[in-house]
Amino acid sequence: MSGALQAVFQNQRSFGAPPGQQAFITVGTFSWVAPVGVTSVSVVVVGPAFTGTGGGLAYTNNISVIPGCSYSVKVSSCGLTRSYFINECTASAGLANNRTGTGGGCGGNPGGAGGYTGNGGARAAAGSNAAGTAGTGGAGGGGGAGPSGSPVWLGASGGVGLLGLGSNGAGGTSGGGGGGGGSGGSNGQASNSGTAGNGGAYGGGAGVNTCIGNGTIGPSAVRIIWPGSTRSFPSTCTGDL
Repeated sequence: MSGALQAVFQNQRSFGAPPGQQAFITVGTFSWVAPVGVTSVSVVVVGPAFTGTGGGLAYTNNISVIPGCSYSVKVSSCGLTRSYFINECTASAGLANNRTGTGGGCGGNPGGAGGYTGNGGARAAAGSNAAGTAGTGGAGGGGGAGPSGSPVWLGASGGVGLLGLGSNGAGGTSGGGGGGGGSGGSNGQASNSGTAGNGGAYGGGAGVNTCIGNGTIGPSAVRIIWPGSTRSFPSTCTGDL
C-alpha cells in the first residue's frame, strides 16, 4: 500500500462511524445492535405515566458498547415498571422519581413528565378551578383543574421530547386545560364535563373525569445517540442528524 493510501485508510479509521440515533417508542422489549464502528452511546429514557402522575426522565452519557453486540431496550406500558437501556442500573425511568441515570428530572406527582434538568410541573388540585404549574428544566407542565362539583375534572399534563433540553412546558389553564409539552414534547389534552384528556408524549400524566374515568397516559420512550463521546445529554449535539 502506498504512503498516501495508507494515510487515507488511517484517517477513515480514526473518524469511526458517522453520528446516528435510534428511538424506541412502542411498548415491548427489543435488542439494539451496536453498528460497526460504534463504541459508545448516550441514552435518554422517559418513563410512562400512571393515572395523573408524570413519567420521570433519566439519561446516561458515553456508555461503552461493542460493535456488533446486542443490548436490551425495554419500553414499558405502565409507570409501575421502568423502561431502560441495558438494565435498570444503566439508564431507566418509571413513575415520578423512580429512575436511574447520571441526569434528568422527576415526573410531577401528579403532573407533567420530568425534564432534562428539572421536574414536571404540578397539576392543580381537584375542584380548585386553578391553573397547573409550568415544568422546570425542559419538563412538561401540569394540567389545570375544573371547578368543584360533579363531575370533577382535571386536565392532562404535558410530555417531554427526546431531542435534548428545550423550553419548559406551560401549566394548563384553569377550567381543566392541558399542560404544555416540554423540550418539544406533546401537550396534554384538556378535560371537561364530558371528556378526560390524554397525557402528552412522552410521559405526561393522564386527565381525569370522575364520571367517565381517566384518559390515556403519556407513553414511554428510549432514544440512543452516538458516538457517546461527542453527543451527550442534556444538549450537546442531541438533535436529529
